[in-house]
Amino acid sequence: MVIDFHTHIFPDKIAEGTIKHLSQFGGIKPFATGNLDGLIDVMKAGSIDCSVILPVVTRPQQFDSITRFAEEINNTDFSDRGVKLISFGGIHPDTGDYKGQLNILYSKGFKGIKLHPDYQQTFIDDIRYLRIIEYASSLGMIIVAHAGFDVGYPQLTHCTPDRAKRMLDEVKPEKMVLAHMGGVFMGEWVEQILMGENVYLDTAYVADIMDKAHFERMVRKHGADKILFASDSPWKDPGMMKSVIEGLALTKEEKEMILGRNAEGLLY
Repeated sequence: MVIDFHTHIFPDKIAEGTIKHLSQFGGIKPFATGNLDGLIDVMKAGSIDCSVILPVVTRPQQFDSITRFAEEINNTDFSDRGVKLISFGGIHPDTGDYKGQLNILYSKGFKGIKLHPDYQQTFIDDIRYLRIIEYASSLGMIIVAHAGFDVGYPQLTHCTPDRAKRMLDEVKPEKMVLAHMGGVFMGEWVEQILMGENVYLDTAYVADIMDKAHFERMVRKHGADKILFASDSPWKDPGMMKSVIEGLALTKEEKEMILGRNAEGLLY
């Protein structure tokens, strides 16, 4: 099973406007429409079996509406369309009741949460995140955090490898995922600080732009068992990103782990 561990969609009524805004805001062109049908279309075109959807709560007041949308996805059987979709929940560090909100997500069967330090304007080692990560981890949930540079916020990066290392040392989460191979445009720094740590790295957005030899070296240093295939759809083509992994000078077993087996172990 091929699992794309990092995708984004929005409700139909706001998808077009949201993708247009984010595209202009970050200066990047989307590959897909950013709604449910668009994700399924690119999954089928790229032979992706399952996608994990990662919502970002940019204001505390969005928790309820984002949770409803994500829960609807999780309660829908997409087997008639030939794919499986799993949505994580989202939480904002400024929420007044982080334990209550995480308990709600856990009780509804959410397997994990997404944090975006740049969009949420909070450093990954801030006490608000540390509390959320620690409690989510105690519930057995997966925590995925954007890491490294973000085109929408070029002035300040809120999750750098050194801050991520401090978070890991402080909280010691069991199922932590740092997106974008630990940091967009920060591969050398990630390699110096985070290799061998108890953290997963996903390949979203960066697999096709990283130097191939550097990417392969990081996989070997960190361990193929801690790398998760991810595209960052709608910003990248899942099929093309999968072909990048397939073309690496790795063993068949390593590629199988990255493309799905590691994700299956986390999700199930």
